[in-house]
Amino acid sequence: MDACSGRSAVVYDSSLGEYDFGPNHPMAPLRVSLTMRLAGDLGVLDRLDVVPAPMASLDQLVTVHDPAFIEAVEKAGASMRPDLDHGLGTDDNPLFPQIHHASAHIVGASVEACRRVWEGENIHAANPMGGLHHAMPGRASGFCIYNDVAVGIQWLLDHGAQRIAYVDVDVHHGDGVERVFYDDPRVLTISLHETGQMLFPGTGFANDVGGRDAQGSAANVALPPGTADHGWLRAFHAVVPDLVREFRPEVLVTQQGCDSHAEDPLADLMLSVDGQRAAYLALHELAHEVAGGKWVAFGGGGYAVVDVVPRAWTHLLAVLSGTPVEPWVEVPAGWREHVRELVGLDAPRLMTDGKVPAYRDWRQGYDPNTWLDRQVNATRTAVFPLLGLDPLP
Repeated sequence: MDACSGRSAVVYDSSLGEYDFGPNHPMAPLRVSLTMRLAGDLGVLDRLDVVPAPMASLDQLVTVHDPAFIEAVEKAGASMRPDLDHGLGTDDNPLFPQIHHASAHIVGASVEACRRVWEGENIHAANPMGGLHHAMPGRASGFCIYNDVAVGIQWLLDHGAQRIAYVDVDVHHGDGVERVFYDDPRVLTISLHETGQMLFPGTGFANDVGGRDAQGSAANVALPPGTADHGWLRAFHAVVPDLVREFRPEVLVTQQGCDSHAEDPLADLMLSVDGQRAAYLALHELAHEVAGGKWVAFGGGGYAVVDVVPRAWTHLLAVLSGTPVEPWVEVPAGWREHVRELVGLDAPRLMTDGKVPAYRDWRQGYDPNTWLDRQVNATRTAVFPLLGLDPLP
């Protein structure tokens, strides 16, 4: 693992948990508070700057979102009346009184993470409450009210960045971020996700490669249901490093949704915590190789609130800190007891699922008889030539 030349930061305070759709909604803020407690108990936070999250300004929000939509969010939160035209008050995005304030707070945290990395205060930074990648400029979607990732990327562009690579490993297509920058050749968006043939939002296929003036600025790998560590890592390494290296970004921005895990209740991929940890290590190495270490990471999906999210994102924060937690490390007994008292569940005992995240390198050839390899080949065939790369292994 590449040595970090400075400290990294996590932008977090407990008030970010006010982004709460209610006790029966899968996107429980508990998953992040448990992550932070586990990271603290394992000593990970001792190696990070833990900084409070500012509130996003209206000027920051309107760099991505329509003013009429922001007004609609404020009005819906005040009245508690659904506004279906703006995606507010649906089963996915139920209303709560502080919905604008809580959503803008997450955006502020993500902008702060971007600012700290861009201005050199920290080498890496994370906002685990962020990653709300489905929100559109004028509409809430998929548990996401405001698109903190897009606002953060736009902040980087507005403050001098010329080339930004965005890698989204959430099990769902990163459609909102892609939409915002689809016609902007300064931003490369790459999304690996379960195929939209099977899963929300139903988009993100190989031929979605960027707008007319930004061909090759978007890449999508639509993975078959049941893809596990070996297949997912094979696809990741067949697409992401080559594209990011060719694009030569000044900053690497990533969305680290861990709902690709086998135990996640909302999707159908089969990754382990070990496979997800391997992806974090690969992205860290890539950030140092191509972007001088400048890496901003966001949370995202993840709905196995006790068994998966805290361990996965603690591994992410540890990689950001420069000192990864080894898979065989025991989960602290105090944290497990806290979980038992809080939710009455037995938490995992180890930071591993006991898997070895090995994969077969794409350069060894592909099998057109397998769904996974056909999808990877389709992405390479559609995107690689647009960036001057050979799509063949």
